[in-house]
Amino acid sequence: MTAATDTTSPGIALDPRRWPALTVISVATLMVVLDASIINIALPRAQADLQISDADRQWAVTAYALAFGGLLLLGGRVVDFVGRKRVFMIGLVGFALASMVAGVASNGAALFAGRALQGAFAALLAPAALSLIAVTFTDGRERAKAFGVYGALQGAGGAVGLIAGGVLTEYANWRWCLFVNTPIALAAALAAIPTVRESRAEGTRRYDIPGAALVTTGLVALVRGFTHAAEDGWSSGSTWILLAVGAILLIAFVAVEGRTDHPLLPLHVVLDRDRGGAFLASLLTSAGMFGLMLFLTYYLQVNLGYQPLHAGLAFLPFSVGIIAAATLGAPLVARTGPKRLMAAGPAVALLGALWLVMVEATSGYLPVVLPAMILTGLGLGVFFVALPNTALTGIDPSDTGVASAMISTTQQIGGAIGPALLNTLYISALSGFLNDHDGGITQAVRLDGYIHGYRLAFIAGAVAFALALAAIVLLIKKHEHTDVPAHTPAHAI
Repeated sequence: MTAATDTTSPGIALDPRRWPALTVISVATLMVVLDASIINIALPRAQADLQISDADRQWAVTAYALAFGGLLLLGGRVVDFVGRKRVFMIGLVGFALASMVAGVASNGAALFAGRALQGAFAALLAPAALSLIAVTFTDGRERAKAFGVYGALQGAGGAVGLIAGGVLTEYANWRWCLFVNTPIALAAALAAIPTVRESRAEGTRRYDIPGAALVTTGLVALVRGFTHAAEDGWSSGSTWILLAVGAILLIAFVAVEGRTDHPLLPLHVVLDRDRGGAFLASLLTSAGMFGLMLFLTYYLQVNLGYQPLHAGLAFLPFSVGIIAAATLGAPLVARTGPKRLMAAGPAVALLGALWLVMVEATSGYLPVVLPAMILTGLGLGVFFVALPNTALTGIDPSDTGVASAMISTTQQIGGAIGPALLNTLYISALSGFLNDHDGGITQAVRLDGYIHGYRLAFIAGAVAFALALAAIVLLIKKHEHTDVPAHTPAHAI
């Protein structure tokens, strides 16, 4: 990667507008984070309103995650060289417009397109927000406080999104889960004009457009292949063609990254055994987490009959578990080393996922879902707090930006592939169950069929956590703690 010198040097004088700027940046950060979860609670009603098939419904989640994760690395480079404030403003306005496009959707395809557009602008907005914090706060102590605010918003965003989605869906309309972003984003853009200062890096402005196109289209082809398998079965030739095309495009991406002078992803970053294991574990863990959340949403609202707000509140133990474990687990990283905590995380989440297999058709929140959410939340919180210590320690300073962005990239890609694959398994299990009941499909039989599909999806989520645990144990060798870089890079998400 070409070295770049930042034109913004940490001067002695502090920016007098730094705290108002942090408020604006924080609002934008929270909006991007909660938008990944706010649609979950609204999805059952959106699916019914737009007549989206069960096979395609996961695109409301995966379209956002695919565009976000696939373009995030490119977005980090664009932010540095085009101008952080400029890209921040473009991201806010674009996110507002994309939210309107998704909100007025008249069919599933329009909703998915709007969600993908949201993800594309989020891939600009997220790295711009974090890089602005890095260059706005030049005092080390103040910067630590600012990043603490950022981290708290990252942790709380999921819970806020679930509750906000419940309130808006139940008392307004599911479309307001999307519309609400527009006034917030536009207000933040207006507030950013006088408070946020511009900065950019100097250097060769060359972007790996072919790499971004290959990785994004390859992931889309894979997810489309999973969706096609849900519709036509695994024996369909089209299913395997799509999966093969996706694999070929991703292989081509690796080939391009190994030859270009300005790679989107320098291969030596992921070929390092410890970092590669950490990134693989991050992808698998996120796949399991987002997959479980999708089917818990449907279980709570369809099988248990929870209203959207009630369903959003029912997810609180999950979010609280993540935040509590991340808070309490941070001091343990220095004592036990990051590998032990990283391994403990998926192991505990695995127990939570297996606990969910005991769900019943019409009851089961207190005896099954609640303890499973607590276990899974605690495990994920421990994992996420230990992950950066393995992914970012001992890395060359010129690679810290791309390595930091890879953490969020793997989480978003996992969040796209997980629901797609689990939904395919769910559809197959449900179809097989209903086909075995030739005497008539009553509502009770259908609810039992849903449970049969959920259980298979929960088992698949548990497998994802088990594979993440295996990746940590077999690939990561570092046991000792090493401090992560004190300066959070501009690309970090």
